[in-house]
Amino acid sequence: MVATTSIFALAQQSSPTRVRGTIESVDADTLMVKSRSGEDVRLKMTGDIRVVGIVKIALSDIKVGSFIGTTTVPGPDGANNAVEVHVFPEDMRGTGEGSRPYDLKPNSSMTNATVAQSVVGNDGHTLLIKYKDGEKKVVVGPDTPVVTYVPADKSDLKPGAKVIAFMKKLPDGSFETNRVSVGRDGLTPPM
Repeated sequence: MVATTSIFALAQQSSPTRVRGTIESVDADTLMVKSRSGEDVRLKMTGDIRVVGIVKIALSDIKVGSFIGTTTVPGPDGANNAVEVHVFPEDMRGTGEGSRPYDLKPNSSMTNATVAQSVVGNDGHTLLIKYKDGEKKVVVGPDTPVVTYVPADKSDLKPGAKVIAFMKKLPDGSFETNRVSVGRDGLTPPM
């Protein structure tokens, strides 16, 4: 297994650790993933692994009352600009509710919340999203990827598929995953 210190440093953190990349191979309960930064990462899949598919949807599919997650970065004007938006299905409502720093881009945050208001403007949509400890206005531009989750299983984990795998480092130094999000139809999960 080849892995750089950045993967090991990530795995040492107490927050969820993710590897984003492309599946190189699948062998029984082991995934080999080429991370987006070029590292080869070997992941043992747990017996209770949860696999979910990610598909593209339209911004118009986001309705008032939708429970969403969005990665945002601060814009030059101080606005929270969406890098991506993912709509949770009803059975995932409440997942990770709140706002916290995120590892997708420098200075990014992840906010999982309910859409309270959606306003169409010249620069895209502005969503007012509310969570138990606050609210945030998020600007969603016309080119911002919008996706949702669909049912999937281990058979969707194939070489070439783009994934986000949640991983943890085991005492022996190896990595395991109990949750993988896989892009459908060649989609790279944007979160």
